[in-house]
Amino acid sequence: MDPEKKEAIIKDLKMFREGKDYYKKIGKAWKRGYLLYGPPGTGKSSMIAAIANFLEYDVYDLELTAVKTNIELRKIFIETTDKSIIVIEDIDCSINVINKSKKMENRDEDEKEDMSKDDNGKLTLSGLVNFIDGLWSACGSERILIFTTNHLENIDPILIRTGRMDMHIEMSYCTFEAFKVLAKNYLGVEQHDSFGTIQTLLGEVNMTPADVAEGLLVKRSSNNDVGECLQNLILLLEDKKMVDGEAAQDKSRPVSIPFRHCFLFRFVQMER
Repeated sequence: MDPEKKEAIIKDLKMFREGKDYYKKIGKAWKRGYLLYGPPGTGKSSMIAAIANFLEYDVYDLELTAVKTNIELRKIFIETTDKSIIVIEDIDCSINVINKSKKMENRDEDEKEDMSKDDNGKLTLSGLVNFIDGLWSACGSERILIFTTNHLENIDPILIRTGRMDMHIEMSYCTFEAFKVLAKNYLGVEQHDSFGTIQTLLGEVNMTPADVAEGLLVKRSSNNDVGECLQNLILLLEDKKMVDGEAAQDKSRPVSIPFRHCFLFRFVQMER
């Protein structure tokens, strides 16, 4: 992770951990919500483990697809302890919630009553919101709720507004600053002649930190020096740049329609 972003997150976690008196003073539940979003391989799960280790909190991995009803969700929450992190990964695809506010528009009273009956006993969007706001505020303290997603645009805004997800953390592709941290951790180097080339390539190619780290590990043995490992990463970045360039060219090429399809389209138009 970029060092500046990392420090901002650590500062926020420290403020939360030491904020018992502050939360009591302002009359709010001692809780915090974090949304981690970004492409696969950018470190969302690793971030959760790092937060748990840093705070020394327990982690509860909540699989919403296994929860059938709102009541079952409440029971699960009540069983969690203080000083815990409740994680819902891939929130956008882990629950098939029913948003009645949209479905019930422009319907008569009988239809609305039938739809409400159909919803009894199911896990709903309102049930999840109540889980975050209602019991979340009434039971326990010093808890963190974390959502993760690969597709931020697919999440209902009601779930991630301020007050539910207090901090939105983008887990992005590897930057040069993040690469230098990886190079120091994996290879024990803070500067090398290859860094300039790698910096240029990282500015042109989207590669996840996981892939960069793997590139640094490939062929790493007692017979390989740091230069060879960095050169291997350069080759991976150049290959990725070439593949991305070819993909972009394919998208920009005009689509040619066979003559027979053009004729068929024209025939259909004439018939109409």
